[in-house]
Amino acid sequence: MEFKDYYGILGVEPSAGDAEIKTAYRRLARKFHPDVSKEPGAEEKFKAVNEAFEALRDPAKRKAYDQLRAGGYRPGEEIRPPPGGFGRGPGGQPDFDFDEIFAGGGAGGGFSDFFESMFGRQRGAGGPRGPQAQGRAADGVTRAKLAVPLESVYNGAGVRISVNGRTLEVRVPKGVRPGQSIRLARQGNGGGDLLLEIEYAAHPQFEVDGRNVIHVLPVAPWEAALGATISVPTLGGPVELKIPADSEAGRKLRLRGRGLPGGAQGADGDQIVELEILAPKAHDGAQREAYARMRDAFGDDWRRG
Repeated sequence: MEFKDYYGILGVEPSAGDAEIKTAYRRLARKFHPDVSKEPGAEEKFKAVNEAFEALRDPAKRKAYDQLRAGGYRPGEEIRPPPGGFGRGPGGQPDFDFDEIFAGGGAGGGFSDFFESMFGRQRGAGGPRGPQAQGRAADGVTRAKLAVPLESVYNGAGVRISVNGRTLEVRVPKGVRPGQSIRLARQGNGGGDLLLEIEYAAHPQFEVDGRNVIHVLPVAPWEAALGATISVPTLGGPVELKIPADSEAGRKLRLRGRGLPGGAQGADGDQIVELEILAPKAHDGAQREAYARMRDAFGDDWRRG
């Protein structure tokens, strides 16, 4: 099993804070998303970026990873996990095998053997497909968490999980909220019920704020200055968004009703689109000349607003 450098995959230093890690993840997820990227190997890079983010965004996972990394392993170096996985104390096999409880690996697909050994089979620790079930409680109920893709929350679609070698279809109620539970009768340990606590899986394009979803939209300087109409992804499919002229970085535009469904709990949320102004790289002399004309036209006045 090969060691993976999650900091290197995201292009950040090991001392990076949560905000820097999140920014790097969003940038790379946009770059390699299979729906938009034409780069060779984009899908595998996208999966690697998601795996790295899953490991580093959670404080407990990041601490466990940092402890292993402190041993001096290099990317690609062969390592041998202790029996049952890293961080596993003495004992037998886990009470519950949740190899696929993350609904097929979440936004990035399946995770590597290294990630699985680090996090996926530790009792009580947050794995990539949800924590291991905690065993059968005194009330006969087996409890675990289910990380649900935002698209399933938006559409009310079902997700498939593998439980002790059996594939189950779990119907996700439209607009389900974190902390709510789904009960599967007689699917837990010892024939008891299985109680799945809902959490939202990380998404490469959206963040959640209550019922609202937030999307950071990169725009070119001329699109922000002159205005433009741009196709924007939403959980219900792409929509055309009008960017007003003279928009500045950080401006927030609202797509009403494009957030998570409210259902009986209230009104549907909105999608908040935050503008991020990016300067494209100049690839030839004509483009560099265009930047030079912009420099000459604006001078230093733009710094003063």
